[in-house]
Amino acid sequence: MNFKFFPHTEEDVRAMLNTCGERSLDDLYKDVPEELVLKREYALPDAMSEMDIRRYFEELGTFNVPLTCFVGAGCYDHYSPSVVNDMMRRSEFLTSYTPYQAEISQGTLQYIFEYQSMMTQLTGMEVSNASMYDGCTATAEAMMMAVSNAKKRNKVLISDTVNPIIIRVVETYAKFHGIVVEHIKEENGVTCRADFEEKVAKDDVAGVIVATPNFYGILEDYTGWADLCHEHKTLLIMNCVASALSVIKTPAEWGADIAVGDGQSLGIPMNFGGPYVGFLCTSKKLIRKMPGRIVGATVDADGKRTFVLTLQAREQHIRREKATSNICSNESLMALYVTIYLSLMGKQGLREVNELGYSGAHYLAEKLVETGKFELAYPDQPFLNEFVVKTDLNIDELQNWCVDENIQAGLKLDDHRLLLCVTEMRSKNEIDALIESVEDFINSNEEEA
Repeated sequence: MNFKFFPHTEEDVRAMLNTCGERSLDDLYKDVPEELVLKREYALPDAMSEMDIRRYFEELGTFNVPLTCFVGAGCYDHYSPSVVNDMMRRSEFLTSYTPYQAEISQGTLQYIFEYQSMMTQLTGMEVSNASMYDGCTATAEAMMMAVSNAKKRNKVLISDTVNPIIIRVVETYAKFHGIVVEHIKEENGVTCRADFEEKVAKDDVAGVIVATPNFYGILEDYTGWADLCHEHKTLLIMNCVASALSVIKTPAEWGADIAVGDGQSLGIPMNFGGPYVGFLCTSKKLIRKMPGRIVGATVDADGKRTFVLTLQAREQHIRREKATSNICSNESLMALYVTIYLSLMGKQGLREVNELGYSGAHYLAEKLVETGKFELAYPDQPFLNEFVVKTDLNIDELQNWCVDENIQAGLKLDDHRLLLCVTEMRSKNEIDALIESVEDFINSNEEEA
């Protein structure tokens, strides 16, 4: 069946099928199991007017029950000033032209340049690229960057305290690039120093990937790690929670070679998991190995300040498997979002965001421990706004109980551990409501017993 909006004639379709060695379009799906094939018409409603369709979706929206979120684990509920969305829509920033056409994309190039400048200040690194797809793929790109820099080494170490989702993406990239990934063991919630030293001393490691804060919210001590890596000609890669870098020790201060992570914590709404924006910052000596675009400032023929892509040829991005990276179609709209957010918040605003999250998280942890049914999983480790508690309570039943109270009570790590997060979005009343819900659950269990 042909449709007027399909660009192919019947002859075109027949020619393509002949090339594929198939007789019909249905033959292209013969590998799909019969039980998965839809044997009825699509359940599409009749056409509606604009008013009716708006009313229809508004009614659907009433089925959504917003939950007070105490989950982090890489996606954080931060406040974003309302002016951000208005500024993003300004025409001088949004153009339909590629940044390669500098004469008609100055708005795009300018905000990318400002984004790069702000990310270098946040990480302490010397250079930043023009954003990446997300934090997971940025970490994978950093891994490949380390292997490319090492030339004859194809092994990368990654700490077990890195977010498991990031680890999975890194391992997927590694599999298809011939890279060997080995894990550094976790010990009491932090990366095992002895295991790291033993593995890096073999002089066959291109890069080491660690996290700050780590998956458990812990601020690990990486004193001397960079020196040991460099002694063995290995790059140190730090995956970071972007917002936290405004108050904790930066990757540059730790001596890291590459800083990566997700910029979602810089005001980007959680939005069902995306779109987000990855960042990658590094030192000048590695700038030629860095994937993605770089925007520089210069002057035009009239001596006016202007912006252009610099240091890398376009062909570096579009040479398929030979390219440094294939991320040149990343959503820089999210880089614009981060840029506006950072310019509005400033250093003081970011500090206040983290102070509120810190105080709220420590208050919640203290109150949970006071119930007698929880204890900190890693009591000796410092944390910012995320932490893990241990309990003998049934975590699934506890979370379901809290959902009935419209509260999303953390992320279950296993049968006895719960990861909780507090941001500036959580008021004291909301934290107290969670504690009250937990106490009611405990009392209910004791009455049944």
